[in-house]
Amino acid sequence: MVKIYSNYRTIRVPTSVMRENICLKSKRSQVWIETVVYTLIAFVILGAILGFAKPKIEQLQDKSIIEQSIGMLEDIDATIEEIQAVSGNKREIELSIKRGSLNIDAPNEQIIFEIESQYTYSEPGIQIQKGSIEINNEKIGKINKINATINYAGKYNLTLNNEDKSELLVKSSAPYKLFISNEGKENDLIKINFELS
Repeated sequence: MVKIYSNYRTIRVPTSVMRENICLKSKRSQVWIETVVYTLIAFVILGAILGFAKPKIEQLQDKSIIEQSIGMLEDIDATIEEIQAVSGNKREIELSIKRGSLNIDAPNEQIIFEIESQYTYSEPGIQIQKGSIEINNEKIGKINKINATINYAGKYNLTLNNEDKSELLVKSSAPYKLFISNEGKENDLIKINFELS
């Protein structure tokens, strides 16, 4: 029996009731402590998973963007091959650039796509050929600089808005509209003109 004094009166509470109250309070606090510990463990595990998975997800996204961009170069090349037969042919292509840049380099008769990525597209320092596209992967620290080039030197005379100049297309939320036309022969080469709108 435990005596509890309240307003100068003695109340007798059985010891078993006191023990039950103390046990209930300690069980409630133990549940809260366990909840906090398990939540912290879950956050640590999620952090570790994200720390490992995020770079892999970014590499897969980069791979997809690189493949789409090489597909874009293949489309440009196919369009040029399609219109080269008849003077006056003109086609429109929509170019969606999510990352990287596309350089229409008319003075050097080249179309170049460049992107910096964590994804290794090919073995660094070794050039690979995919159709008429030459692909180079240069490793700079943890970053890969990927360069895909179509070289038309000696085959076509490229112009941009009927001028011998270059244009760099960069990431854009709206697609670019590129018009490709056959302007006839000039200096024994077919003149392919690019117009952007």
